[in-house]
Amino acid sequence: MKFGISTFVTDEGIAPAALGPALEERGFDSVSLAEHTHIPASRETPYPGGTDLPRMYYRTLDPFVALSAIASVTSNLLLGTGIALVVQRDPIITAKEVASLDLISGGRAVFGVGAGWNREEMRSHGTDPRTRGRLMDERIRAMIELWTKEKAEFHGEFVDFDAAYCWPKPVQKPHPPIYVGGASERTFARVAEYGSAWLVSGIHPKELGPYIDRMRQRAGADAAVVVYAAAPDREAIETYVELGVERVLLYLPTEPESETLRTLDELAEVASAYR
Repeated sequence: MKFGISTFVTDEGIAPAALGPALEERGFDSVSLAEHTHIPASRETPYPGGTDLPRMYYRTLDPFVALSAIASVTSNLLLGTGIALVVQRDPIITAKEVASLDLISGGRAVFGVGAGWNREEMRSHGTDPRTRGRLMDERIRAMIELWTKEKAEFHGEFVDFDAAYCWPKPVQKPHPPIYVGGASERTFARVAEYGSAWLVSGIHPKELGPYIDRMRQRAGADAAVVVYAAAPDREAIETYVELGVERVLLYLPTEPESETLRTLDELAEVASAYR
């Protein structure tokens, strides 16, 4: 089983250019960065974590800028979004950002996607929360067209553009892997339709098995599972091993550099027992 890190990169934590080498030096194979464009002051939508919204949600860097900085100082680290809020993003611009990251990193981009939970945030982008799932699907299908066709066009309910050229194309073929977040039956259908892996979070390890079974009934027996924001709990990790999880993204709190490096040492020690 492989181990990576999931975290929020902010203006108050470790800088991307320091984080990347620290991860490679400790044997982590990937990093996955969260995204929030902004947090509306109204705060109507309850935080899924059940507490006040943590400070780092307000202060995230743009993930593609941060991942590009990490790409420039690393050689092998996979560079992922966890998750990119596709329902808040123009698909043509996002397709170019993902492909550009894949190009400058030598084929290391991973596109983690989800429909999001903060309704006020998505409304600021003109997105109706009631149709965000259909919107996400169309935007991703449109991006795949832009990545894989020399001259792409798309005509849908939400995305509509005539034949166009869009470069660069991704290094990875047919396109960078797409990790699909969520836990619904529609999520599993998305994994089958365009996903490379199911990006799971918030499900207790002991309850994960039936979810994996249902996901693989839809997406195939070989569909990969990636656990996002995992705790460094040895019993939980052993359960992930038994379930055939491909990669565990251990959660790294957002802290200044010295505290972050100490935490990474502790996480690396846990991961080393299962490599």
